[in-house]
Amino acid sequence: MRFSQAWIVARHDMTLLRQKRGILIGLIAYPVGIGLGFPALVGYLVGLGHDPASWVPMYLNAFSFWFVIGAATLPTTIAAYSIVGEKVSKSLEPLLATPTTDGEILLGKGLAAFVPTVLAMWAGSVIFQALVDFFTRGPFGYLFYPNWQMVIILLVTMPLATLLAIEACVVISSRVTDVRSAQQYSGVIFLPLIFLYIAAEIKLPLNATNLLIISGGLAAIVLVLFFVGLKTFHREEILTRWK
Repeated sequence: MRFSQAWIVARHDMTLLRQKRGILIGLIAYPVGIGLGFPALVGYLVGLGHDPASWVPMYLNAFSFWFVIGAATLPTTIAAYSIVGEKVSKSLEPLLATPTTDGEILLGKGLAAFVPTVLAMWAGSVIFQALVDFFTRGPFGYLFYPNWQMVIILLVTMPLATLLAIEACVVISSRVTDVRSAQQYSGVIFLPLIFLYIAAEIKLPLNATNLLIISGGLAAIVLVLFFVGLKTFHREEILTRWK
């Protein structure tokens, strides 16, 4: 597999992405919304008093998990369009007719969805952490961020969630013929992460150990979906069946 060839595919897709206003708005609005909205809520909670340093951190760990949820949601639109959308717009066939291998095509299209998503979520996390520290430094007496939980979320759990969403979308996109269906089926990934968030709010602490366990599960699923994606993505079938 030639990474240089895959990067050419990724650059081409990211160029097309700049023309999709709806996708760009989502990439900007979600991380900025998380980065501004939750710190504002934290500021309100801190203002309630009652020794916020003893109970607000539990909510902060849960709030930070929304970066994982967003990372599993945003790339589905990009990945769905890059395969199904290009097929519908008749721009996929020229790429499939080149000597580029299936693996290089999938890697390139995966990078085109992975890179913008992760960069956008990292940018949102900078806003989130800075504002949370602004509201909590006085009551807590220390800077809450950065901490190990956030490091694991941003460098391990969130990228794995992004890869999971992309791989799932690749598998689904090889079986459907319109972008909306690919997005709807891929959205199922959102549900188990929401359950984890609810559990974090109620009982399950999102400490470093639990985040690493969650990341291990995501990594195993990503590996399985990668091989499934390679088996299900066949250019010949796409070129002949999608008429």
